[in-house]
Amino acid sequence: MKIVLSVVLGLALLVGGYAAFTVWVRNPQVTAELRAEPDGETAKRVMLLTLPSGRTLPVNYLLEDGFVYAGADGTWWKEMRGEGAAVTVFVRGQTLQGHGRAIEDDADRRTDVFSRLRPNAVEWAGTLVAIELAEPGAVAP
Repeated sequence: MKIVLSVVLGLALLVGGYAAFTVWVRNPQVTAELRAEPDGETAKRVMLLTLPSGRTLPVNYLLEDGFVYAGADGTWWKEMRGEGAAVTVFVRGQTLQGHGRAIEDDADRRTDVFSRLRPNAVEWAGTLVAIELAEPGAVAP
């Protein structure tokens, strides 16, 4: 019993440590890089998304047909359930307004977009978020 408890505690600490590292170390590094190098390699695949709550986080994106798509592995996408909400994106040096919605009701669309957005990810993981830009042609793919 002690071994099982030790393993569970160790895993919890590992997951918690990784989450803390991401939030307090890695995300600020990526955010700074995106702002300093809007034409850099990272900016070609990562944007900053400002959620309705005001929280800003870096996420991978795919720009297609006036939409910016993102794959969510955490719980932040829940702010855009149902009809969705207004969001701001910082893509390749441009700050744009849009309307983001978590796509929970279209498995075919999710599979199709994820095949290009995150082709190496586990098929069942993640929620697709579609952001319709107020100015669809503002950012070149």
